[in-house]
Amino acid sequence: MAIQHFKTAEFDAAVEAAPLAMVDFWAGWCGPCKMLSPVVESIAEAYEGRALVGKVNVDEEPELARRFGVMSIPTVVFLKEGREFDRKVGVMSAESFTAVLDGNL
Repeated sequence: MAIQHFKTAEFDAAVEAAPLAMVDFWAGWCGPCKMLSPVVESIAEAYEGRALVGKVNVDEEPELARRFGVMSIPTVVFLKEGREFDRKVGVMSAESFTAVLDGNL
């Protein structure tokens, strides 16, 4: 599967090495996160080899959530060479996310 589940220790190296990354901040108890999960998984498969798509469980990795100022979930952060350039908060269509990826590939 193309999606990566990040831990704090490997996060920076992974997103800095990728020219483009999309990271979903989520939690297991979050209903909207569960709704968004299949969308993120399908994007990961569709963009394999072109963009890094990953997930961060905010309960397991609170330091990453704090670092990115994640106040509500789901929050999807887009990074270019490790630097955030866009974010989307809440459940949205796949096209909302792919438009950002396509515009930055």
